[in-house]
Amino acid sequence: MQEIIDAHLVQPLAGIPHASTLVALLVLALIAWLANWLTRRVLLVVVGRLAKASPSKWDDAMMGRRVLARLANVVPALIVLGGIVLVPGVPAWLDTVVRSIARAYIALSVALAIANLLDALNDIYEKSSRHATRRPIKGYLQLLKIGIYIIAGVLIIAALIGKSPLVLLTGFGAMTAVLMLVFKDTLLSLVASLQLSSNDMLRVGDWIEMPSQNVDGDVIDISLHTIKVQNWDKTISTIPTWKLISESFRNWRGMQEFGGRRIKRALLIDQNSVRFLDLHERQRLRRIALIDDYLDKQQVELAEYNAKLEAAGKDPVNSRRATNLGTFRAYMTAYLRSHPGVAQDMTLMVRQLEPTPTGLPLQVYCFSANVSWVPYENLASDIFDHLLAVLPEFGLRLYQAPSGADIVAALARPGDDAEEEE
Repeated sequence: MQEIIDAHLVQPLAGIPHASTLVALLVLALIAWLANWLTRRVLLVVVGRLAKASPSKWDDAMMGRRVLARLANVVPALIVLGGIVLVPGVPAWLDTVVRSIARAYIALSVALAIANLLDALNDIYEKSSRHATRRPIKGYLQLLKIGIYIIAGVLIIAALIGKSPLVLLTGFGAMTAVLMLVFKDTLLSLVASLQLSSNDMLRVGDWIEMPSQNVDGDVIDISLHTIKVQNWDKTISTIPTWKLISESFRNWRGMQEFGGRRIKRALLIDQNSVRFLDLHERQRLRRIALIDDYLDKQQVELAEYNAKLEAAGKDPVNSRRATNLGTFRAYMTAYLRSHPGVAQDMTLMVRQLEPTPTGLPLQVYCFSANVSWVPYENLASDIFDHLLAVLPEFGLRLYQAPSGADIVAALARPGDDAEEEE
């Protein structure tokens, strides 16, 4: 090869200063360009068509992530690195610069190709593994990419300054504190990712709520440094991974897997409307089919109790009587027991909470059989629509703070009365 170059290139241009060197450099550049063109326009096209024709998915992922396209950049750099020594009359400094740049470019291209390969592996894992949502590997692959970039950076710097990579690595010992400071978030995120994954605290698709970060929605991506959540208003929030360990958040996955979503709401009863039921009212309430059994059982129970009091000569004030609030509470329980949308195998009760200045809370505590948001809200609304409508049948009233219209109506009544008297 050297004899051919000397015979056809060096000797004919011997009389022109630096002419042979310039021509040889142009020839080397042309060869490098031609090799790059053949690699990209021929080899990659053929490989791409073969990948599409293949039933396998891993080759499609690699082509989609441009792994081979990154590696193709190495070909012209290798030609330049190997061919510069054949160029006659090249100054030593130019030879050193070209070889250094070529080595640095090769290290960069290989690092980018490996990073794209890791992305392809993640794509294959997410599409083919049923554990992808439970055990995402994206964070670990990103950590490997950081290590690859660090190694590539060391090789690039070593190539450019003409030193051994070992010399640079020995200097990193003195920079440990600085590196710890620079990569603080990365280290925290790595530990957080390990804890989230090992304890199965978070998966892609989980509904999480994190008030400190104003986050309420579905997890759409888990990476080393960040967690992406699509909120219900379709905005996307990005949370540092380590914050899910240092701060509390609520994961609604347990509710979805449990198969029931809790309904916990209360009616505020006006305490002035609570009273005993007389015999006529009790008979009138028998037309409500859901509480027939309750009324019969209560009638027998109260009769037996009061008979014992009477036999003992106790004052009738000690006797037990049915109340409209207790009867309504029994009706609420029976109504929930008969509702097809309420999960009957989970906790179901109607309880009376501590009286407040705004009324007596009568709380419904049950679970919806459908955990989806819209059916759940429709069920809860239907239940309380019915309870609010049937409440007057039991002689009860809801507490409601007086509005401006109530005050105006109350102030207008004395004047109306006076006009009627006149």
